[in-house]
Amino acid sequence: MKDIIPNITMKELEQITFQTLRESFAQLMAQILIEYDELIAESRDKNRFQLKDKRNLRFESVYGCVELKRNYYKDRETGEYVYLLDRYLAFDGNKGMSPVVQDMAIELSVTGVSYRQASHALEKLLGYPVISHEAIRQQLLNTEVVPKDPEPLEQDVLFVEVDGLYTKSQEKNKKGKEIKIASVHQGWEVNGKRTNLVKKRHYIHKDNRPFWESFEDFLMDTYEYDPTKHHLVINGDGAKWITACREYFQHNATFVIDRFHIAREVQRIFRNHSRYRSIRKKLANYDVEGFMVELNSAVGTIDNEKKEERLEELINQLSQYPEALDDYREKLKEKGMNTEGFRPMGSAEGTMSVFAKRLKNGRSWSTRGLDKFIDVMVALKDHLEIKTLQGKLKQSQDHQEERNKEKEAKPPKYFVEKLKDSAPEAIRNNIGYLQHAIGKPVIGALKGLKGF
Repeated sequence: MKDIIPNITMKELEQITFQTLRESFAQLMAQILIEYDELIAESRDKNRFQLKDKRNLRFESVYGCVELKRNYYKDRETGEYVYLLDRYLAFDGNKGMSPVVQDMAIELSVTGVSYRQASHALEKLLGYPVISHEAIRQQLLNTEVVPKDPEPLEQDVLFVEVDGLYTKSQEKNKKGKEIKIASVHQGWEVNGKRTNLVKKRHYIHKDNRPFWESFEDFLMDTYEYDPTKHHLVINGDGAKWITACREYFQHNATFVIDRFHIAREVQRIFRNHSRYRSIRKKLANYDVEGFMVELNSAVGTIDNEKKEERLEELINQLSQYPEALDDYREKLKEKGMNTEGFRPMGSAEGTMSVFAKRLKNGRSWSTRGLDKFIDVMVALKDHLEIKTLQGKLKQSQDHQEERNKEKEAKPPKYFVEKLKDSAPEAIRNNIGYLQHAIGKPVIGALKGLKGF
Protein backbone atom coordinates (compact mmCIF):
# COMPACT_ATOMS: atom_id res chain seq x y z
CA MET A 1 0.00 0.00 0.00
CA LYS A 2 2.89 2.35 0.73
CA ASP A 3 4.05 1.94 -2.86
CA ILE A 4 0.68 3.21 -4.13
CA ILE A 5 -0.04 6.32 -1.99
CA PRO A 6 3.10 7.65 -0.30
CA ASN A 7 3.73 11.13 1.09
CA ILE A 8 0.22 12.55 0.68
CA THR A 9 -2.41 13.16 3.32
CA MET A 10 -6.16 13.41 2.98
CA LYS A 11 -5.91 17.13 3.74
CA GLU A 12 -3.40 17.69 0.93
CA LEU A 13 -5.49 15.60 -1.46
CA GLU A 14 -8.62 17.58 -0.64
CA GLN A 15 -6.81 20.90 -1.05
CA ILE A 16 -5.37 19.87 -4.44
CA THR A 17 -8.77 18.70 -5.65
CA PHE A 18 -10.58 21.81 -4.44
CA GLN A 19 -8.04 24.17 -6.02
CA THR A 20 -8.23 22.30 -9.31
CA LEU A 21 -12.00 22.25 -9.44
CA ARG A 22 -12.19 25.92 -8.48
CA GLU A 23 -9.93 26.92 -11.37
CA SER A 24 -11.78 24.61 -13.73
CA PHE A 25 -15.20 25.95 -12.88
CA ALA A 26 -13.96 29.52 -13.25
CA GLN A 27 -13.05 28.57 -16.82
CA LEU A 28 -16.44 26.90 -17.24
CA MET A 29 -18.21 30.04 -15.99
CA ALA A 30 -16.27 32.14 -18.52
CA GLN A 31 -17.17 29.72 -21.31
CA ILE A 32 -20.89 29.81 -20.46
CA LEU A 33 -20.87 33.63 -20.31
CA ILE A 34 -19.20 33.81 -23.74
CA GLU A 35 -21.89 31.54 -25.21
CA TYR A 36 -24.62 33.62 -23.58
CA ASP A 37 -23.07 36.75 -25.04
CA GLU A 38 -23.06 35.19 -28.50
CA LEU A 39 -26.72 34.18 -28.22
CA ILE A 40 -27.64 37.70 -27.14
CA ALA A 41 -25.68 39.18 -30.05
CA GLU A 42 -27.52 36.97 -32.56
CA SER A 43 -31.01 37.64 -31.19
CA ARG A 44 -30.70 41.34 -30.33
CA ASP A 45 -32.53 44.15 -32.10
CA LYS A 46 -29.75 44.99 -34.57
CA ASN A 47 -31.45 48.20 -35.66
CA ARG A 48 -31.27 49.50 -32.11
CA PHE A 49 -28.08 47.99 -30.63
CA GLN A 50 -24.95 48.58 -32.70
CA LEU A 51 -22.02 46.28 -31.91
CA LYS A 52 -18.93 48.41 -31.31
CA ASP A 53 -16.25 46.04 -30.02
CA LYS A 54 -15.40 43.55 -27.27
CA ARG A 55 -14.19 44.65 -23.84
CA ASN A 56 -12.70 42.87 -20.87
CA LEU A 57 -14.84 41.50 -18.07
CA ARG A 58 -13.01 40.49 -14.91
CA PHE A 59 -14.72 39.70 -11.63
CA GLU A 60 -14.21 37.69 -8.46
CA SER A 61 -16.55 34.74 -8.02
CA VAL A 62 -16.88 31.83 -5.60
CA TYR A 63 -14.65 29.92 -8.04
CA GLY A 64 -11.96 32.59 -8.22
CA CYS A 65 -11.25 35.23 -10.81
CA VAL A 66 -13.34 34.89 -14.02
CA GLU A 67 -12.01 36.64 -17.13
CA LEU A 68 -13.42 36.99 -20.66
CA LYS A 69 -14.25 39.52 -23.36
CA ARG A 70 -17.87 40.55 -23.88
CA ASN A 71 -19.70 42.56 -26.52
CA TYR A 72 -20.05 46.31 -26.15
CA TYR A 73 -22.98 48.06 -27.86
CA LYS A 74 -24.29 51.50 -28.59
CA ASP A 75 -28.01 51.98 -28.00
CA ARG A 76 -29.08 54.10 -30.98
CA GLU A 77 -32.30 55.16 -29.24
CA THR A 78 -30.75 56.50 -26.04
CA GLY A 79 -27.18 57.14 -27.18
CA GLU A 80 -25.89 55.03 -24.23
CA TYR A 81 -23.15 52.41 -24.41
CA VAL A 82 -24.19 49.13 -22.80
CA TYR A 83 -23.17 45.54 -22.17
CA LEU A 84 -26.26 43.51 -23.03
CA LEU A 85 -24.81 40.49 -21.23
CA ASP A 86 -24.73 42.42 -17.97
CA ARG A 87 -28.24 43.70 -18.56
CA TYR A 88 -29.69 40.26 -19.26
CA LEU A 89 -28.01 38.78 -16.18
CA ALA A 90 -28.89 41.73 -13.87
CA PHE A 91 -25.20 42.11 -13.16
CA ASP A 92 -22.76 45.03 -13.24
CA GLY A 93 -19.45 43.63 -14.42
CA ASN A 94 -17.67 46.91 -13.72
CA LYS A 95 -18.03 46.32 -9.96
CA GLY A 96 -15.48 43.51 -10.03
CA MET A 97 -17.35 40.83 -8.10
CA SER A 98 -20.23 38.44 -8.53
CA PRO A 99 -23.54 39.01 -6.70
CA VAL A 100 -22.98 35.82 -4.66
CA VAL A 101 -19.60 37.03 -3.37
CA GLN A 102 -21.08 40.44 -2.59
CA ASP A 103 -24.01 38.97 -0.66
CA MET A 104 -21.72 36.65 1.32
CA ALA A 105 -19.37 39.51 2.18
CA ILE A 106 -22.14 41.83 3.40
CA GLU A 107 -23.91 39.16 5.44
CA LEU A 108 -20.66 37.93 7.04
CA SER A 109 -19.65 41.48 7.92
CA VAL A 110 -22.94 42.11 9.72
CA THR A 111 -23.47 38.75 11.42
CA GLY A 112 -19.77 38.25 12.22
CA VAL A 113 -17.25 40.18 14.27
CA SER A 114 -15.87 42.81 11.87
CA TYR A 115 -15.30 43.76 8.24
CA ARG A 116 -11.75 42.44 8.46
CA GLN A 117 -12.91 39.13 9.92
CA ALA A 118 -15.47 38.79 7.13
CA SER A 119 -12.70 39.27 4.57
CA HIS A 120 -10.56 36.59 6.26
CA ALA A 121 -13.53 34.21 6.54
CA LEU A 122 -14.22 34.46 2.80
CA GLU A 123 -10.55 33.82 2.05
CA LYS A 124 -10.55 30.69 4.21
CA LEU A 125 -13.83 29.48 2.77
CA LEU A 126 -13.05 30.03 -0.91
CA GLY A 127 -9.30 29.48 -0.81
CA TYR A 128 -8.12 32.84 -2.16
CA PRO A 129 -8.26 36.54 -1.10
CA VAL A 130 -11.64 37.56 -2.48
CA ILE A 131 -12.33 41.06 -1.17
CA SER A 132 -10.66 43.47 1.25
CA HIS A 133 -12.33 44.65 4.45
CA GLU A 134 -12.51 48.20 3.07
CA ALA A 135 -14.21 46.97 -0.11
CA ILE A 136 -16.78 45.15 2.04
CA ARG A 137 -17.44 48.36 3.97
CA GLN A 138 -17.96 50.27 0.72
CA GLN A 139 -20.38 47.60 -0.50
CA LEU A 140 -22.41 47.94 2.69
CA LEU A 141 -22.42 51.75 2.51
CA ASN A 142 -24.01 51.50 -0.94
CA THR A 143 -27.00 49.45 0.18
CA GLU A 144 -30.58 50.59 0.54
CA VAL A 145 -33.24 48.91 2.68
CA VAL A 146 -36.69 48.63 1.11
CA PRO A 147 -39.56 48.84 3.66
CA LYS A 148 -42.41 46.35 3.62
CA ASP A 149 -46.05 47.23 3.34
CA PRO A 150 -47.87 47.39 6.71
CA GLU A 151 -48.90 43.93 7.87
CA PRO A 152 -52.03 43.05 9.83
CA LEU A 153 -51.92 42.37 13.57
CA GLU A 154 -53.16 38.98 14.69
CA GLN A 155 -54.26 40.27 18.11
CA ASP A 156 -54.94 43.52 19.95
CA VAL A 157 -51.74 43.39 22.02
CA LEU A 158 -48.21 44.21 20.82
CA PHE A 159 -45.14 43.47 22.94
CA VAL A 160 -42.26 45.96 23.01
CA GLU A 161 -38.79 45.50 24.51
CA VAL A 162 -36.74 48.72 24.79
CA ASP A 163 -33.14 49.46 25.74
CA GLY A 164 -30.22 51.71 24.88
CA LEU A 165 -26.70 50.97 23.66
CA TYR A 166 -23.80 53.43 23.85
CA THR A 167 -21.41 53.56 20.88
CA LYS A 168 -18.12 55.41 20.39
CA SER A 169 -17.48 58.02 17.70
CA GLN A 170 -14.51 58.02 15.30
CA GLU A 171 -14.69 61.79 14.93
CA LYS A 172 -12.33 63.87 17.08
CA ASN A 173 -13.84 65.89 19.92
CA LYS A 174 -17.22 64.28 19.29
CA LYS A 175 -18.93 62.22 21.94
CA GLY A 176 -20.38 58.84 21.21
CA LYS A 177 -24.13 58.41 21.24
CA GLU A 178 -26.74 56.16 22.72
CA ILE A 179 -28.56 54.01 20.18
CA LYS A 180 -32.16 53.60 21.32
CA ILE A 181 -33.56 50.27 20.15
CA ALA A 182 -37.00 48.70 20.38
CA SER A 183 -37.90 45.17 19.38
CA VAL A 184 -41.56 44.46 18.70
CA HIS A 185 -43.31 41.11 18.48
CA GLN A 186 -46.83 39.69 18.48
CA GLY A 187 -46.44 36.99 21.10
CA TRP A 188 -44.78 33.63 21.59
CA GLU A 189 -44.77 30.41 19.60
CA VAL A 190 -43.72 27.17 21.30
CA ASN A 191 -41.95 24.53 19.19
CA GLY A 192 -41.03 21.63 21.45
CA LYS A 193 -38.53 22.96 23.96
CA ARG A 194 -37.92 26.15 21.99
CA THR A 195 -39.97 29.33 22.25
CA ASN A 196 -39.85 31.83 19.39
CA LEU A 197 -41.10 35.39 19.21
CA VAL A 198 -43.81 35.83 16.59
CA LYS A 199 -43.03 38.24 13.72
CA LYS A 200 -40.32 40.14 15.54
CA ARG A 201 -39.32 43.53 14.12
CA HIS A 202 -36.79 46.17 15.23
CA TYR A 203 -36.94 49.95 15.47
CA ILE A 204 -33.86 52.21 15.69
CA HIS A 205 -34.47 55.80 16.81
CA LYS A 206 -32.72 58.29 14.51
CA ASP A 207 -34.60 61.58 14.28
CA ASN A 208 -34.73 64.45 16.78
CA ARG A 209 -38.30 63.90 17.88
CA PRO A 210 -39.13 62.23 21.21
CA PHE A 211 -38.57 58.47 21.05
CA TRP A 212 -42.17 57.37 21.57
CA GLU A 213 -43.55 59.82 19.02
CA SER A 214 -41.25 58.43 16.32
CA PHE A 215 -41.88 54.88 17.51
CA GLU A 216 -45.64 55.28 17.08
CA ASP A 217 -45.07 56.35 13.46
CA PHE A 218 -42.95 53.21 13.02
CA LEU A 219 -45.84 51.08 14.31
CA MET A 220 -48.22 52.67 11.82
CA ASP A 221 -45.76 52.19 8.95
CA THR A 222 -44.95 48.60 9.92
CA TYR A 223 -48.29 47.23 11.05
CA GLU A 224 -51.94 48.03 10.57
CA TYR A 225 -51.69 49.63 14.00
CA ASP A 226 -54.59 51.62 15.40
CA PRO A 227 -53.76 53.66 18.55
CA THR A 228 -57.42 53.57 19.60
CA LYS A 229 -57.64 49.78 19.34
CA HIS A 230 -54.27 48.16 20.02
CA HIS A 231 -52.58 47.94 23.41
CA LEU A 232 -48.81 47.98 23.99
CA VAL A 233 -46.96 46.07 26.71
CA ILE A 234 -43.64 47.90 27.06
CA ASN A 235 -40.70 46.36 28.91
CA GLY A 236 -37.57 48.39 29.75
CA ASP A 237 -35.33 49.71 32.48
CA GLY A 238 -35.91 52.90 34.44
CA ALA A 239 -34.33 55.36 32.00
CA LYS A 240 -36.44 58.53 31.73
CA TRP A 241 -36.81 58.27 27.95
CA ILE A 242 -38.24 54.77 28.43
CA THR A 243 -40.62 55.50 31.30
CA ALA A 244 -41.93 58.47 29.29
CA CYS A 245 -44.11 55.90 27.48
CA ARG A 246 -46.57 56.11 30.40
CA GLU A 247 -47.35 59.75 29.68
CA TYR A 248 -47.28 59.40 25.91
CA PHE A 249 -49.54 56.32 25.51
CA GLN A 250 -51.34 56.61 28.88
CA HIS A 251 -54.11 53.95 29.13
CA ASN A 252 -53.13 52.43 25.73
CA ALA A 253 -49.92 50.95 27.15
CA THR A 254 -48.77 48.95 30.16
CA PHE A 255 -45.23 49.66 31.31
CA VAL A 256 -43.26 46.76 32.80
CA ILE A 257 -39.96 47.39 34.56
CA ASP A 258 -37.37 44.99 33.19
CA ARG A 259 -37.06 42.25 35.80
CA PHE A 260 -33.63 41.19 34.55
CA HIS A 261 -32.18 44.57 35.51
CA ILE A 262 -33.94 44.57 38.89
CA ALA A 263 -32.83 41.01 39.69
CA ARG A 264 -29.26 41.86 38.70
CA GLU A 265 -29.25 44.96 40.91
CA VAL A 266 -30.68 42.98 43.84
CA GLN A 267 -27.94 40.39 43.41
CA ARG A 268 -25.21 43.04 43.35
CA ILE A 269 -26.51 44.66 46.54
CA PHE A 270 -27.61 41.63 48.58
CA ARG A 271 -25.47 38.73 47.30
CA ASN A 272 -24.10 37.86 50.77
CA HIS A 273 -26.96 39.37 52.77
CA SER A 274 -29.16 37.24 55.02
CA ARG A 275 -32.34 38.54 53.34
CA TYR A 276 -31.18 37.84 49.79
CA ARG A 277 -33.31 34.70 49.28
CA SER A 278 -36.42 36.29 50.74
CA ILE A 279 -36.05 39.38 48.54
CA ARG A 280 -35.52 37.31 45.40
CA LYS A 281 -38.50 35.09 46.18
CA LYS A 282 -40.87 38.02 46.59
CA LEU A 283 -39.64 39.55 43.31
CA ALA A 284 -40.10 36.26 41.46
CA ASN A 285 -43.64 35.82 42.88
CA TYR A 286 -44.71 39.36 41.86
CA ASP A 287 -45.25 40.21 45.55
CA VAL A 288 -44.69 43.92 44.96
CA GLU A 289 -45.73 45.12 48.40
CA GLY A 290 -43.63 42.46 50.17
CA PHE A 291 -40.67 43.17 47.90
CA MET A 292 -40.72 46.92 48.60
CA VAL A 293 -41.08 46.26 52.36
CA GLU A 294 -38.01 44.01 52.25
CA LEU A 295 -35.98 46.65 50.43
CA ASN A 296 -36.95 49.42 52.83
CA SER A 297 -36.34 47.31 55.91
CA ALA A 298 -32.88 46.40 54.61
CA VAL A 299 -31.73 50.02 54.62
CA GLY A 300 -28.90 50.45 57.15
CA THR A 301 -28.21 46.71 57.40
CA ILE A 302 -25.61 46.54 54.63
CA ASP A 303 -22.00 46.91 55.71
CA ASN A 304 -20.99 48.72 52.54
CA GLU A 305 -21.50 52.43 51.89
CA LYS A 306 -21.67 52.16 48.11
CA LYS A 307 -24.20 49.32 48.26
CA GLU A 308 -26.31 51.34 50.72
CA GLU A 309 -26.36 54.19 48.20
CA ARG A 310 -27.36 51.84 45.38
CA LEU A 311 -30.15 50.41 47.55
CA GLU A 312 -31.55 53.88 48.22
CA GLU A 313 -31.38 54.69 44.51
CA LEU A 314 -33.22 51.46 43.68
CA ILE A 315 -35.95 52.20 46.23
CA ASN A 316 -36.38 55.76 44.92
CA GLN A 317 -36.59 54.50 41.35
CA LEU A 318 -39.15 51.77 42.01
CA SER A 319 -41.22 54.03 44.27
CA GLN A 320 -42.04 56.17 41.22
CA TYR A 321 -43.85 53.28 39.49
CA PRO A 322 -44.30 50.27 41.83
CA GLU A 323 -47.12 49.04 39.57
CA ALA A 324 -44.47 48.31 36.91
CA LEU A 325 -43.34 45.34 39.03
CA ASP A 326 -46.78 43.69 38.81
CA ASP A 327 -47.58 40.82 36.47
CA TYR A 328 -48.78 42.62 33.33
CA ARG A 329 -51.01 39.68 32.46
CA GLU A 330 -53.20 40.34 35.50
CA LYS A 331 -53.56 43.97 34.42
CA LEU A 332 -54.62 42.94 30.93
CA LYS A 333 -57.19 40.54 32.38
CA GLU A 334 -58.66 43.43 34.35
CA LYS A 335 -59.07 45.24 31.04
CA GLY A 336 -60.98 42.24 29.67
CA MET A 337 -58.16 40.98 27.42
CA ASN A 338 -57.39 37.34 26.74
CA THR A 339 -53.84 36.55 27.94
CA GLU A 340 -53.67 32.87 26.97
CA GLY A 341 -50.17 32.03 25.76
CA PHE A 342 -48.65 35.26 27.07
CA ARG A 343 -45.31 34.86 28.83
CA PRO A 344 -43.16 37.07 31.10
CA MET A 345 -41.38 39.90 29.31
CA GLY A 346 -37.60 40.12 29.22
CA SER A 347 -35.95 39.62 25.82
CA ALA A 348 -34.54 43.18 25.75
CA GLU A 349 -31.21 42.14 27.24
CA GLY A 350 -30.80 39.34 24.69
CA THR A 351 -31.58 41.73 21.84
CA MET A 352 -29.07 44.29 23.11
CA SER A 353 -26.34 41.68 23.54
CA VAL A 354 -26.64 40.79 19.85
CA PHE A 355 -26.24 44.43 18.82
CA ALA A 356 -23.52 45.08 21.41
CA LYS A 357 -21.44 42.16 20.21
CA ARG A 358 -21.04 43.80 16.81
CA LEU A 359 -21.23 47.52 17.65
CA LYS A 360 -19.15 47.73 20.83
CA ASN A 361 -16.07 45.81 22.02
CA GLY A 362 -13.79 48.81 21.56
CA ARG A 363 -15.07 49.77 18.09
CA SER A 364 -15.74 53.36 17.08
CA TRP A 365 -17.94 54.53 14.21
CA SER A 366 -18.55 57.38 11.82
CA THR A 367 -22.12 58.66 11.86
CA ARG A 368 -22.86 57.49 8.31
CA GLY A 369 -21.12 54.16 8.79
CA LEU A 370 -23.01 53.41 12.01
CA ASP A 371 -26.41 54.38 10.59
CA LYS A 372 -25.95 52.31 7.45
CA PHE A 373 -24.57 49.32 9.32
CA ILE A 374 -27.49 49.25 11.75
CA ASP A 375 -29.95 49.60 8.85
CA VAL A 376 -28.51 46.50 7.16
CA MET A 377 -28.24 44.59 10.44
CA VAL A 378 -31.91 45.23 11.20
CA ALA A 379 -32.91 44.41 7.62
CA LEU A 380 -31.17 41.04 7.85
CA LYS A 381 -32.87 40.27 11.16
CA ASP A 382 -36.29 41.39 9.94
CA HIS A 383 -35.89 39.83 6.46
CA LEU A 384 -36.38 43.09 4.61
CA GLU A 385 -35.32 43.56 0.99
CA ILE A 386 -31.85 45.08 0.63
CA LYS A 387 -30.82 46.72 -2.63
CA THR A 388 -27.09 46.48 -3.39
CA LEU A 389 -24.75 47.51 -6.18
CA GLN A 390 -25.49 44.14 -7.78
CA GLY A 391 -29.25 44.11 -7.37
CA LYS A 392 -30.95 42.47 -4.39
CA LEU A 393 -29.12 40.79 -1.54
CA LYS A 394 -30.00 37.15 -1.01
CA GLN A 395 -29.66 36.10 2.60
CA SER A 396 -28.60 32.57 3.49
CA GLN A 397 -32.19 31.84 4.54
CA ASP A 398 -33.42 33.15 1.18
CA HIS A 399 -30.99 30.81 -0.58
CA GLN A 400 -32.36 27.87 1.41
CA GLU A 401 -35.93 28.79 0.44
CA GLU A 402 -34.85 29.00 -3.20
CA ARG A 403 -33.24 25.55 -3.01
CA ASN A 404 -36.50 24.16 -1.63
CA LYS A 405 -38.43 25.76 -4.49
CA GLU A 406 -36.05 24.24 -7.03
CA LYS A 407 -37.52 20.84 -6.27
CA GLU A 408 -40.84 22.12 -7.65
CA ALA A 409 -39.48 24.44 -10.37
CA LYS A 410 -36.32 23.06 -11.96
CA PRO A 411 -33.92 25.15 -14.10
CA PRO A 412 -34.44 25.13 -17.88
CA LYS A 413 -33.56 21.75 -19.40
CA TYR A 414 -31.27 23.36 -21.98
CA PHE A 415 -29.17 25.04 -19.28
CA VAL A 416 -28.77 21.83 -17.24
CA GLU A 417 -27.78 19.76 -20.29
CA LYS A 418 -25.35 22.45 -21.47
CA LEU A 419 -23.71 22.60 -18.08
CA LYS A 420 -23.34 18.81 -17.91
CA ASP A 421 -21.84 18.71 -21.40
CA SER A 422 -19.45 21.61 -20.78
CA ALA A 423 -18.14 20.58 -17.37
CA PRO A 424 -16.10 17.51 -18.43
CA GLU A 425 -14.45 19.43 -21.26
CA ALA A 426 -13.65 22.39 -19.04
CA ILE A 427 -11.92 20.32 -16.36
CA ARG A 428 -10.15 17.91 -18.70
CA ASN A 429 -6.35 17.80 -18.18
CA ASN A 430 -6.51 20.47 -15.47
CA ILE A 431 -4.91 18.39 -12.71
CA GLY A 432 -1.23 18.84 -13.34
CA TYR A 433 -0.20 15.68 -11.50
CA LEU A 434 -2.14 13.56 -13.99
CA GLN A 435 0.09 14.75 -16.83
CA HIS A 436 3.24 13.30 -15.23
CA ALA A 437 4.75 9.86 -15.72
CA ILE A 438 2.34 7.05 -14.96
CA GLY A 439 4.78 5.28 -12.69
CA LYS A 440 4.84 7.98 -10.03
CA PRO A 441 2.87 6.92 -6.92
CA VAL A 442 0.98 10.22 -6.47
CA ILE A 443 -0.19 9.95 -10.07
CA GLY A 444 -1.66 6.58 -9.35
CA ALA A 445 -3.58 7.99 -6.43
CA LEU A 446 -4.95 10.99 -8.35
CA LYS A 447 -5.85 8.96 -11.44
CA GLY A 448 -8.88 7.78 -9.49
CA LEU A 449 -10.27 11.30 -9.61
CA LYS A 450 -10.81 11.10 -13.37
CA GLY A 451 -14.18 9.49 -12.93
CA PHE A 452 -15.59 12.38 -10.86
